[in-house]
Amino acid sequence: MWSLAALLSAVFLGIYDIFKKSSLNGNAVIPVLFFATLTSTAIFLPVVIGSYLNPAFFTNIGLYAPSLNFTQHLQVLLKAVIVVSSWILAFFAMKHLPISIFAPIRSTGPFWTLIGALLIFSEKLNLIQWIGVTLTLLFFYLFSTAGKKEGIEFRKNKWIFFIVIATVLGAVSGLYDKFIIARIDRIAVQAWFSFYQVAIMLPVLLLLWMPNRKNSTPFNWRWTIVAIGVTLVIADFLYFYALSLEGAMISMISALRRSSVLLTFTLGAIVFKEQNLKQKGIYLVGILAGILLITLGSR
Repeated sequence: MWSLAALLSAVFLGIYDIFKKSSLNGNAVIPVLFFATLTSTAIFLPVVIGSYLNPAFFTNIGLYAPSLNFTQHLQVLLKAVIVVSSWILAFFAMKHLPISIFAPIRSTGPFWTLIGALLIFSEKLNLIQWIGVTLTLLFFYLFSTAGKKEGIEFRKNKWIFFIVIATVLGAVSGLYDKFIIARIDRIAVQAWFSFYQVAIMLPVLLLLWMPNRKNSTPFNWRWTIVAIGVTLVIADFLYFYALSLEGAMISMISALRRSSVLLTFTLGAIVFKEQNLKQKGIYLVGILAGILLITLGSR
């Protein structure tokens, strides 16, 4: 059941990426992210209030969000800081990169999770994982050569740096999610996380973007901004549900969730009419094959 929930999460995550790219093209990044997160908060506001006023009803429909203590609030706040930092970097990268470049790099999250485990926990790789790492690095390098044809030099392009750091932070968030969901109710985590992300984004909007908005890309409202928040709420709901089930493996869930790149790459390439799709597609399959081997080797 957790694998099905992870796959459904991947579908909505792929749609979320398409809405994100549509919203960001020629638009200001910070207000797009702020209003998208505000949409998520608006969805969960009735859940939190309703859980307080009528806990029995919200328990019956599976949306009860219990109260959190101070320590739990701090734990959710830490998650929000990690994720919002990742989002800010990823949104800027998506605005300035073709989605057929952005999505495959974003799919390497499980690779960075493994690197973190090697550095932090001194884990050792087995043969299958070494093959997976080699494949991932090889096809990632080949992927960088495809980017050069579009004038994107991976070693010198700051937007590539942004998406790599965003992906690393996403991997950190994934590891932390397994820890936090084992200790705090998943609905409460998602609800309060949505509130904290707005609390973090509001000063960023008011203090960083607003004073300099006339010197940067103007903000234009688009309906797809609301769709970002809605699809992310659904994707995260399914993701947290998968994590909460007995026997769920974060390594497998992370890999299944990142299969969203296939939908993002295919639809994005068609919608935005991007270049070198056949070559990028072959390299993307190679990257995903490496990630799959890394994941299978972790079982």
